[in-house]
Amino acid sequence: MRALLILNEKSRRGVRDGALVCRILADLGIECERDAAARDVEAVIVAGGDGTVISALPHVMARRVPLGIVPLGTFNDLAKTLDVPLDLHAACAAIIAGRTRDIDVGSVNGVYFVNEASVGLSTRIARRQTPQVKQRFGVLGVIATTLQSLRQTQPFRVQLQYDERLETFYTVQLTVANNSRFGGVFQRADASIDDGWLDLYSVELRSWLQALGIVRTIAKGDPSTAEGLRTRRSTKFIVRTRRPHHVAADGEPAGVTPATFSIHPRAVQVFIT
Repeated sequence: MRALLILNEKSRRGVRDGALVCRILADLGIECERDAAARDVEAVIVAGGDGTVISALPHVMARRVPLGIVPLGTFNDLAKTLDVPLDLHAACAAIIAGRTRDIDVGSVNGVYFVNEASVGLSTRIARRQTPQVKQRFGVLGVIATTLQSLRQTQPFRVQLQYDERLETFYTVQLTVANNSRFGGVFQRADASIDDGWLDLYSVELRSWLQALGIVRTIAKGDPSTAEGLRTRRSTKFIVRTRRPHHVAADGEPAGVTPATFSIHPRAVQVFIT
C-alpha cells in the first residue's frame, strides 16, 4: 500500500513517536509519502490527534481514499468512537488489515470537522490552547487555559435557524456535534457518527451552580434532559450573532459568525479494527 502520511510534528507525542510510527508502517509494507501533493496514493494516514485529522480531511475527500488513524493526540475522540487502538502497533496493523467504516463529516464556513464545531467558551479555550502551550505544559496547560477562559465568559445573543424554524436566545457555549462523543468527556447514547444528523447544544446558565446538573446528565449519557441545556437535531444550522464570534472546528479556527453548519453523510471511510 502507498499512503500519504500526515504527522503532527508540533505535539509532544508527534515529536516523541513520529519516527517510530514511520518505522512500524514501513515494516508492515506501507510505503509512506510525505508530500501532500503526491498522487496515486491508496490511503491517507494521520499520526496525531483530532486536529490533525481535520487538516487531513480535504486530502481524504478530494482523493476519495480511506483514512487511517494512528492516535497521538490528547483526547483522540474519533479514534475512541471507532475503537481504533490507542497502541501504535495495533493502530498501524488495523490499517493494513483493510476493514473500514463510513462516517459522516460536518462542515462550517468551508472547514470540515468530525467531532464538533463550536462558538463561545470552548472556542476561547481552543484559541488559548496553542500547540506551544500543549507541547510545553500538556494537560496542565489545558486546565489553566480553561480556568482563565471561564473567568472571562459572558452570555451572548444567538439567532438560530434550522428546519424553517427561528429561535433567539442567550448562551455561553454553542456546540454543533457530528460525533456522539467529544471534548474527552461528552458522550451521548442516542447519537452516532454515521446517523446523518448534527446535534446542537446550547449552554444557557443562570448560574455556574446549574452547570453541575448538566455535568451529571452528560455523565449519564442523556444530555437532552439537563436544565439549562438546549438541544436540537437537524442536518443544517445557521447561527447569527450581534457581533462576530470566533468559530472552532474540532479545536481548529473556522472563521467567525454568521456560520452555516451542515452534514456530509458517510463521506469518509476510516480504517477500524
